[in-house]
Amino acid sequence: MWSTQFPRAIHIAEPGFGNTLANSDFLRRYAKRLLRSARSARSSEALPILRRIVAMQVTPEISVAELHPLRGSLQLKHVLHTLAREIGFPSWESCARQVDARPSSLLDRYRFDLGMFRDFESNWFPDMATAQSWQHRHGGYLIAYGAQAVAILAH
Repeated sequence: MWSTQFPRAIHIAEPGFGNTLANSDFLRRYAKRLLRSARSARSSEALPILRRIVAMQVTPEISVAELHPLRGSLQLKHVLHTLAREIGFPSWESCARQVDARPSSLLDRYRFDLGMFRDFESNWFPDMATAQSWQHRHGGYLIAYGAQAVAILAH
């Protein structure tokens, strides 16, 4: 059976993103990385981040199409607020006060984005309930990814 525990030997794909970081420090570093992408001249790099900002209603009065030409004016606070809302906090201020007391697994979606689980087999599911049913039969470490879920299978 596959392990249901966090894989021990994850790959550190990005310098500065080790497992020893406090959750708030990890989020700040990750937000800086996303901000660089959001400001990129390459639309393929910027648009996914801009969509996340709009989806989390950080800029509720602006659409992605309107935000794209203004992306150079985005600030770190916009991305931090987006990340806070993605993990269930109403604001960055609230997140910063409470996130370090939460398990580090709360940020696994972002570790997955950084390629830290790249050496493991993964299976995608449309929702967490389907993933948990599959996990009950097959094992695997589950990561919530928006409305979807991914099972990481450590061999």
